[in-house]
Amino acid sequence: MKSIVNRIVVVLMVGALTSVAAFAKVHKHSVIFENDTKVGGTVVKKGTYDLKFDDQSGQLSIIKNGKTVAQAMAKLEARDKKAGDFQVRSSGSGDEAQLLGVTFGGSTQDVVISNNGASTSGSN
Repeated sequence: MKSIVNRIVVVLMVGALTSVAAFAKVHKHSVIFENDTKVGGTVVKKGTYDLKFDDQSGQLSIIKNGKTVAQAMAKLEARDKKAGDFQVRSSGSGDEAQLLGVTFGGSTQDVVISNNGASTSGSN
């Protein structure tokens, strides 16, 4: 009897762990930056990049030719309605442009960069 109960518990645990992994998503989209843009404190030169967001880790990555050129921590925020298409949000212009977040088409959530690279180091 204990053997059957143990097997049932193991099957339920494996099912629970598998379902958590199934909910994790990695969103990808190609993006063109018209100007140099800061992403998480790193300046990304204008051009075409792949953008990847892992909603489990909260990591937003900017990738060019398979190499990660910038990363930032981001969080998901609910939207009032489903997004019609991919959207990029930034502030500033020219050399002062800074990526604030993105929205993937069909999503009910916005990806918002948490810190925007505003950090200090060292002493004055």
